[in-house]
Amino acid sequence: MSETALKARGAAAPSGDANRWKALVFIALAQLMVVLDATIVNIALPSAQQDLGISDGNRQWVVTAYALAFGGLLLFGGRIADLWGRKRAFVLGLAGFAAASALGGAATSGSMMFGARALQGVFGALLAPAALSLLAVMFTDAKERAKAFGIYGAIAGGGGAVGLILGGFLTEYLDWRWTFFVNVPFAVVAAAGAYFVIREPEGGRNRSPLDIPGVVLSTLGLVSLVYGFTRAESDGWGDAVTISMFVASAVLLVAFALVESRVKAPLLPLRVVTDRNRGGIYLSLGLAIIGMFGLFLFLTYYLQVVKGYTPVKTGFAFLPMVAGMITGSTQIGARLMTRVPARLLMGPGFLLAALGMLILTQLKIDSSYTTQLLPAMLLLGLGMGTAFMPAMSLATQGVQPRDAGVASAMVNTSQQVGGAIGTALLNTIAASATTSYITDHIGGAAARPQQELVKLQGMVHGYSTAIWFAVGILALASVIAFTFVNAGRPGSTPVASGEGAEDELPVPVVAH
Repeated sequence: MSETALKARGAAAPSGDANRWKALVFIALAQLMVVLDATIVNIALPSAQQDLGISDGNRQWVVTAYALAFGGLLLFGGRIADLWGRKRAFVLGLAGFAAASALGGAATSGSMMFGARALQGVFGALLAPAALSLLAVMFTDAKERAKAFGIYGAIAGGGGAVGLILGGFLTEYLDWRWTFFVNVPFAVVAAAGAYFVIREPEGGRNRSPLDIPGVVLSTLGLVSLVYGFTRAESDGWGDAVTISMFVASAVLLVAFALVESRVKAPLLPLRVVTDRNRGGIYLSLGLAIIGMFGLFLFLTYYLQVVKGYTPVKTGFAFLPMVAGMITGSTQIGARLMTRVPARLLMGPGFLLAALGMLILTQLKIDSSYTTQLLPAMLLLGLGMGTAFMPAMSLATQGVQPRDAGVASAMVNTSQQVGGAIGTALLNTIAASATTSYITDHIGGAAARPQQELVKLQGMVHGYSTAIWFAVGILALASVIAFTFVNAGRPGSTPVASGEGAEDELPVPVVAH
């Protein structure tokens, strides 16, 4: 399309806002805070449980309260960002997240802690889609978009592992409460920077009336789905409440889809998810996260329980994965994103991650970190970083500006639901395999040291069995990326979103 035509359609000039790179710093800082929070609290959980007198049965709510609020309200948060303006939603989300974190750090009881975690989830659901959609509307030049999403993708992928390191340091050398308090300076700096630096492009708001039935149905449906998987992990897949949660979720989400197809101003316009490329991205990202979240859990326990690593040493052991993600995202994905179709980055990226996972299926009690875990984590990081980067960019490219918030929320929703499924599904598989192994081998172990050895062998056997499933899930994510994602070079070819596509702003074509 000619430059004259672009101007006539009102497209943003490639130069964009002069402060956009400064804005990226504060957006990235906020994203890092949200991603860190998914894992940083896990390291502190045993200490917090002891201090606050939380029972073993209730300790899961420290994690679950956050996951339910965050996962359930993401679509609503994305729509609010489209309605109020992304900058306003971003700053409000940061302020609320900081206040909730301070409340969690000052908690004097289990119920106060659970409430603070739920509040963190509420404001996180407003903050996360606002951050991603700000990137989507501020960076329109293909090469600049590639760099910006490279940084964002590296943080989204590697932030969880950084959380393990930071959580280990804070818990071991200060106090578990600092895993909450540390969010306050993050949020204050990001909010102040965003307030003065971010200039949201005009005309991108969706001022349609809020779809209240859609909000209720989507929130209840997603909460039921996430809680169903969380409950399955602790109470089993045959538990009556677990089954009822899955049934309720299916009914509510089907009703949500029916409502969205009929209302004039839907919470989630179906054009956002029915597009072949975006649908493929949401599905493949969700599957990849299933494998990744399960792996974080298993490797953390393997390194601490089997290998005897301290929390800090465990965190540092994940650094190669973080380095791989940063390299894959900023050096491979960002450099190739404007040169090759997204599927040729996503498909091979997921396969490379599957190869790294395949190495970990051979875990033994005496496995060497240097010769087995290190190369596996490097491959995982490289693969995920390479795949995540174009996926996050393409998922928000070509949508109408007024839909940028909900399109961004869908990226976060697929990750959040994938994380809940991964933790529950792979943990259940591992626990079942461990129990079977111990039952079959404990009879031949007479002395106590031998019995302890069998238990450790059973634990590692359970992990390796579950990791085989993760290999298959990542391979499936690769197949979906190759099959569904058929857009050209991200940033050079607009992605049609079906109905209403003719109203979308074109993405500038960049000559190479």
